[in-house]
Parts: sequence; C-alpha cells; structure tokens
Amino acid sequence: MVKKASLWKRIFAQCYIWILLILMYLPIVVLMIYSFTTSTSLGTWNGFSFDLYVQLFNDHSVQVAVGNTVIIAVVAATLATLIGTFGAIGVYESRPSTKKAMEFVTQIPVVNPEIVIALSLIVMFVAIGPFLGGIKLSFWTLLAGHLVLTVPFVYLSVKPKLIQMDPALYEAALDLGCTPRQALRKAVFPEILPGVMGGFLIAITLSLDDFIVTAFTRGPGLLSGSSDIQTISTYVEGIIKKHPMPAELRALVTCIFLLVLFFVIMATVYSNVKAKKTKKRKGRQY
Repeated sequence: MVKKASLWKRIFAQCYIWILLILMYLPIVVLMIYSFTTSTSLGTWNGFSFDLYVQLFNDHSVQVAVGNTVIIAVVAATLATLIGTFGAIGVYESRPSTKKAMEFVTQIPVVNPEIVIALSLIVMFVAIGPFLGGIKLSFWTLLAGHLVLTVPFVYLSVKPKLIQMDPALYEAALDLGCTPRQALRKAVFPEILPGVMGGFLIAITLSLDDFIVTAFTRGPGLLSGSSDIQTISTYVEGIIKKHPMPAELRALVTCIFLLVLFFVIMATVYSNVKAKKTKKRKGRQY
C-alpha cells in the first residue's frame, strides 16, 4: 500500500509539472510556429515563409525599440551585477546586526509591486530635483529605475554561493601572499561565479521584460532622440492599444526567446562543467 501511494504521488507530481510546462511554453511554441507564415491571424497557415523576419528587420520603429531595450538591459544588468555582487560580499563580511538589516532592506524591492517602485522613484526625483538643479526624465532616470529593480535579485543570487564557500578560503589566500584585491579575484570570485552569472541573466531578463518602471521613468534619449525612449514593452503596448498585434512581432518574440534560451543553456553548461571539475579536484585531494 505504501509503495502504491508513493507511486501515485510521483505520477501526480510528474503530471502536475508537465501541465505547468505545457501551459507556460505552448503559447510561445505556437507563436514561433506561426512566425514562419505571413498570416495575420493565428490558426491560418499561408505557407512557410521568412517574410515576417524580413519585415521585422526593415521596420525602423522596431529596430529603435529593440536597440533601446538591448542597450538599457546590458548596461543595467552589468551595473546591477557589479553592485549586487560587491554588495553581497560586503554584507557577508559585515556584523550580524548589519547583515540582518541589509538583508531586510534588499528584500523589500523583491516583494514590492512594480507600481510602488515606479511611483516611489518619481516622487524621489521630484523631491531631490531642486537640490540638483532640476532632474528631467531621461535615460539616467530610466537606468536608476532598472537598477532598483534588478540589484536585489543579483544579491539574492550571489548570497547562496557565498554561504556555500569555505569561509577560510579568503584568509588562506592572504596567508599565501595575495593582496586583498588578488584574494578576492583569485579565490573568492571563481567560487561565486555561477551565482554572479545567474544574477546577470536574471537582471537582464527583468530589464528586457519590464514595462511599469520603464513607462514611469523614461524620457528622451538613446536611439529615440528627442522623443521618449521606446523599448519593446512600451512599443508593443502602444501598438496594441490602437491596432491588433502586428504579425512581425511573432518573429520578434521568436528571436528574443531563442536568444535567451541560448544564454541560459550556455550558463547551465558552464556551471555543470565547473561543478564536475571541482568534484574531480576534491576527489584527487582525498
């Protein structure tokens, strides 16, 4: 009876996981399939074609939105990774009382709704504006909003790797003649690199996907020139408010999904290879 109950639990768990995966990825698969036909509506197949991809790469407004999105995502994710990583190291080496306070503060943006973050940023820009000669919404305010959104996730990604690391590793590197900077670079950083890479991927995904913070904090700049910065999310929202979703956006969704999938696979392969090397090295030591 116990074995049968355990078997039914495993079957239920497997079915539950597969149902969730199908619900999550089936719409994406459908969009990807219909990105290779010129039909304006899903469910109608007009023959295999790359015309939507040709239209996508010839559409100037889409190019501007994609360019702005990539620039913001790369810059915000890079800065967030640096701030979050060094912040996690600093908090890890802090006193217990300081550590608890900082961990509590960094978790607030994670659980806060994005609308609260966006409105808080606008209020802050208005409040400190007179002391800085006036603050106008621009790329810099948008970047600040994305940093507030992404830094806590990088911190939460790096923190477990610091906990798993041997606490004597840094001191051993110092005893062997490394300077503090060299010990950090040669001893600590390789151990937490999977968490850093994971935090970077999370940050770049959040930045690419964000709409609310972007809509509230954006201003003129980047490839949009004197107009408000258009990202993929704001561009799509502006289009579907007035018209049905353009067919070429199916090609855009496919390109974004495949690009993200590629980076996730590369990060996973790197982490697995590193874990195997670490396991082999520890096995030789024993």
